Amino acid sequence: MRRLYLKIYFTIVASLVLVVLITGAVWRFGSGDGESPAEQTLNMVGELASFALPPADAPAAAQQRAVGDLAQRLGTDLALFSQTGIPIAAAGRRLPPPPRDGDGGWMRGLGGPAWSLRLPDRRWVVVRAPRPVRHPAIGLVLFLAGVALAVALGAYPVVRGLTRRLERLQTGVETLGAGNLSARVSVEGKDEVARLAESFNRSAERIEDLVGAHRMLLANASHELRTPLSRIRLGLELLHETKDEKYKSEIERNIAELDTMIDEILLASRLDATRRLQSEEPVDLLALAAEEGARYDGCAVEGEAVTVRGERRLLGRLIRNLIENAARHGAPPVRVAVGRDSAVAVLEVTDGGAGIPEAERERVFLPFHRLQRDTQGAGLGLALVRQIARLHGGDAVVAPRPGHPSCLRVTLPLVAG
Repeated sequence: MRRLYLKIYFTIVASLVLVVLITGAVWRFGSGDGESPAEQTLNMVGELASFALPPADAPAAAQQRAVGDLAQRLGTDLALFSQTGIPIAAAGRRLPPPPRDGDGGWMRGLGGPAWSLRLPDRRWVVVRAPRPVRHPAIGLVLFLAGVALAVALGAYPVVRGLTRRLERLQTGVETLGAGNLSARVSVEGKDEVARLAESFNRSAERIEDLVGAHRMLLANASHELRTPLSRIRLGLELLHETKDEKYKSEIERNIAELDTMIDEILLASRLDATRRLQSEEPVDLLALAAEEGARYDGCAVEGEAVTVRGERRLLGRLIRNLIENAARHGAPPVRVAVGRDSAVAVLEVTDGGAGIPEAERERVFLPFHRLQRDTQGAGLGLALVRQIARLHGGDAVVAPRPGHPSCLRVTLPLVAG
C-alpha cells in the first residue's frame, strides 16, 4: 500500500472495526455469570408459572387446563414435566424435555431455542419464546458497525482531500526540480498543509530570484570583464611593439580595475545567497567612517559616536563604496555625517555634485546599472551598499536635502541599551 490516503483511510476503518469487536467481546465475555435481560425475563415467567400452576398432586386435567391458560396468556409454547422428565401437560408446539442434570437453561430443538426452569416442587417448566431470542450484544455490535460505516464514509473525502493537496505539493516540487522555477502550488485552507504550501511558494520564489540574479550577474559580468581585458590585451601588444613604459602602467591600472571588479562580483554573488551575517560585533560607526574617509583626500567626517551591530568588514566596505561613489561621480567637497534618528543610526554621504535624477534614484542600486554618459566603474558599488545595509537590517536610499542635492543615506539599527 504505497498511497498515503489509503494508509490513513484504512487505519481509521481498522480502528473502528477493532472497537466494534472489542466492545462485542467485552459484552459477551465480560458479563461473567450474570443473566441477560432475556434470561431474566424467562426466569420471571418460570417463577410466575410456579404460582399459577396447580400443585403436583392435582389431577392431570387441572394441570393441563392451567398450562393451556398460561400459554395462551403469555402467547408462547409451554410444557410441564415431572421431576424425572415425564410430560405432564403441554400447550402449543412440542418442546424438548428438560435436561436430566443441572438447573436448566437454554435448550436447542427443532422448533427453536427453549428455556427450562426447575420449579420449587422439583417439576420442570419448559417455555419457548414467541420469537427467536437474540443476544443483546448483537444489537450493540450492529449499532457500532453502523457508526463505523458512517464514519468510514464520512472520513474518506476528508482524508482524500488532505492527501490530494499533498500530491499537488509533490507535483510542484517535482516541477521545480525539473527546472521550471516558476512552479507554484495553490494554498488551500489554514492548516499545516497550507502552511507547507506557503513555505514552498516562498522558497520557490527565493530560488527563482537567486537564479535570475545569478544569471543576470553572469551575463553582465561577462560583458563588463571584456572591457578591461581588451585594454590589457591592447596594452600588451603596444608595449611589445614600442617598449614604452607608459603602456606598462596602463596595463597595471587595468589589472587593478579588473581585480576590483572581480572582487565586487564575487561579493555581490555571496551576499545574494546570504540570509544572515556570518559574524557580528559592536561597531563604532563614526570611528569606522573616519578610518575609511582617511583614505581619500578632501573627505571630511563629522557627527556623533553611534554603535551598531554587524560585520565590521562589510560595514567598512559600505562606507568605502559610498565615499568612492561620491568622489568618482560627484564633485568636491565630500562629507560624511554620522548621527542617530530615533532608534536607528544614520550615515549620510554628500558631495557638491548635481545629484541623481529622480527617475534613477532606485535604479542606481541595481547591479551593473550606470547613469547616462557614465563610463567609470562596473555599476556594482551602490548595489553592494544596499545589499550590505539590508543584510544588517537597514536600508540605503537616495535622500537629497536642501543645499545638498547629491546625498546618499544609510540607516542601521542601533545597539539596544
